[in-house]
Amino acid sequence: MKQEYLKKYFGYDRFREGQETLIDGILSGRDALGIMPTGAGKSICYQIPALILDGITLVVSPLISLMKDQVGALNQAGIHAAYLNSSLSSAQYRKALELAGQGRYSIIYVAPERLLNEEFLTFACSMKISMVAVDEAHCVSQWGQDFRPSYLRIPEFIGRLPSRPVVSAFTATATAQVRDDIIDLLKLQDPLVLATGFDRKNLYFGVETPRERYAAVKAYLMNHPGESGIIYCLTRKMVDDVCGRLIRDGFAATRYHAGLEDEERRKNQDDFIYDRSPVMVATNAFGMGIDKSNVRFVLHYGMPKNIESYYQEAGRAGRDGEPAECILYYSGQDVITNQLFIENNRDNQELDDFSRALVQERDRERLKKMTFYCFTNECLRDYILRYFGEYGDNYCGNCRNCLTQFETVDVTEIAEKLLGCVRTSGQRYGTTVVIDTVHGASTAKIRQYRMDQNPFYGSLSKTPVYRLRQVLQYLQMQEYLAVTADEYAIVKLTARSREILDGAQTVMMKWAKEQVRKPEAAEGAAKGESGAADGGGKTGRKKRRGKPALASESAGAGGAEPLFEKLRALRMEIAKEEKVPPYIVFSDKTLTHMCIVKPETKEEMLTVSGVGEYKFGKYGERFLAKIREDK
Repeated sequence: MKQEYLKKYFGYDRFREGQETLIDGILSGRDALGIMPTGAGKSICYQIPALILDGITLVVSPLISLMKDQVGALNQAGIHAAYLNSSLSSAQYRKALELAGQGRYSIIYVAPERLLNEEFLTFACSMKISMVAVDEAHCVSQWGQDFRPSYLRIPEFIGRLPSRPVVSAFTATATAQVRDDIIDLLKLQDPLVLATGFDRKNLYFGVETPRERYAAVKAYLMNHPGESGIIYCLTRKMVDDVCGRLIRDGFAATRYHAGLEDEERRKNQDDFIYDRSPVMVATNAFGMGIDKSNVRFVLHYGMPKNIESYYQEAGRAGRDGEPAECILYYSGQDVITNQLFIENNRDNQELDDFSRALVQERDRERLKKMTFYCFTNECLRDYILRYFGEYGDNYCGNCRNCLTQFETVDVTEIAEKLLGCVRTSGQRYGTTVVIDTVHGASTAKIRQYRMDQNPFYGSLSKTPVYRLRQVLQYLQMQEYLAVTADEYAIVKLTARSREILDGAQTVMMKWAKEQVRKPEAAEGAAKGESGAADGGGKTGRKKRRGKPALASESAGAGGAEPLFEKLRALRMEIAKEEKVPPYIVFSDKTLTHMCIVKPETKEEMLTVSGVGEYKFGKYGERFLAKIREDK
């Protein structure tokens, strides 16, 4: 039956890694914890059991946008589902409960804050609840990046039901500590725990440090016309500024942050989802649960505060499995901005002072790990996976560092002089003052602090400033230096500093080889194609075009891309008729597969990934007719 439902409602012939194991465990009556990367199909793991189990499955979900998106997709696939949250009026809420009481829905999404509401609790206790599925389960842990105290009350709700249902939990980002918290705090009983791995092989990762971030983003969009993507900014002000500039420069962009009126946020989100404005500029308030499958890029206009947040936001790209790019534009100011966010965090007011201080210390440590991601010359994918406890080769072949030519260099002398400058200046200054001192800069600040009299002043005058910064960052990563987590970011010596200062330690590091630019390379840069950060190495990555690689590469020349465009136009036409996002009709990956298969009959169309019986009945003939026209 599970296989039949997979094809009928979701259009897939086979399960992805881990899905069937979790489904079988749930159907056998066992609690389950699934840790699967964004885009790996977590929702199917509880949606298919919900169709098979006798009773209602309640899905606890943290955001209205997430619920709306999931329920819309289920209804479009022919599955009756509903959501209960604050977006409904009292009349709509009672009507939804009435229909649920009549057995209309097999799946109901509910916000955690609503579980212990008397009206909802009365309803739940009067129905057979077969399963409680907890989505974004990391929210239960105060060590997770999106802690929601209301998640802690889920076990209380389950305990008040007449009989205990199966409890399943799912998340994309969980360290070992958060995973243990999920099991303990949700009181999972002998759970089947399955982690399919965090790797998203279709995503390209890059970190760049451009002189002017907006110019870099503009150049990227010019090189990727018509593609849909998200640009994340650290502040609302930055969102407004970047979005306004993009619109003035002729890009179809929109914006999203918590400072906008509800109506504008809703409209802007819909414009993005329906591809009226394919570029979304947003704070991290946007995106959780947005199942938009054709997001081809995620650009970070600044560094997020931790790896969990970065990977979750980056993971909104390429959910269809097709190639997508995740690029972070870093500036040292990002560290200070995030430190201020941590110091002024108001999200954990329900915690006691001791716990709040612990959380703050945890956040500082996670910010340090995020900063090191921006500094490292090692494989970026491997850095992320190691953070989540996965260890593999330090080479992925699909990140900026793996595609940059590096050389290993002895930087002991540079390290000795940087540490010597920090020590002789009394550990009182930040990175800029230290670097300017050893480089011999004659700035007002250097003269004011009398650093031009420091014994190490000008001792590294022939080493480029960007190289000095790279070495200083490397010394931080290796804990030979530390930088205080406050507004002034003072450089301090550590317990390991003496190893270098005493001459007992040789310091070797990788840095990008200097490249002599050819005329065509310079021309490419002028057009916005980026080289390695800080003027370093040359990447071997080919610029990805706006069409899905599968269609253009596998279908051969002569008509694959025009057919894809025709199918995409038909999809948009149907989406407007049905008032649903285009990707809910069919994903880009499904359209690409149609271009390869070029089905002529219903039987052939049903072999296309993502086309099931229900959707064929709604749209199949129209797509077959369009394909026949193209022959």
